[in-house]
Amino acid sequence: MSDELLDRFRALYANSSSLSRQQLETVYEPGIIFKDPVHRIEGMDALSDYMETMYANVEQCSFNYLDEIIADGRAAVKWDMEFRHKRLGGGKSILVRGVTMIEFRDLIYSHEDIFDLGAMIYENVPLVGAQVRYLKHRLEAA
Repeated sequence: MSDELLDRFRALYANSSSLSRQQLETVYEPGIIFKDPVHRIEGMDALSDYMETMYANVEQCSFNYLDEIIADGRAAVKWDMEFRHKRLGGGKSILVRGVTMIEFRDLIYSHEDIFDLGAMIYENVPLVGAQVRYLKHRLEAA
């Protein structure tokens, strides 16, 4: 990935509370394929709609980039995401570690986020969160 494209990618997500289509078009091809643990999205229209919906209840979101590997039109970017969501964790900051796998030409045409969905959502939902944290603790102790 060119240094300039990688810089634009990191800046796009570094401190965001919303992402416009215009911003997305600076790093993604029109036919972008975007995946995360819950969704598979194809095309700029769908990605723009997804980002608008996803950020609707996010009060703050920032990424701390930890490491990256870049080679032959592909990159892996390791990150910590810290966010506050109106409906998760009582509005407190939540920290999630993940990796983004990217494939690119002049722009990114494939983006896959890999992270622990339980740490992001399930552990931060009232009632369910306590049970998930308990099970996680028991598995770690085993």
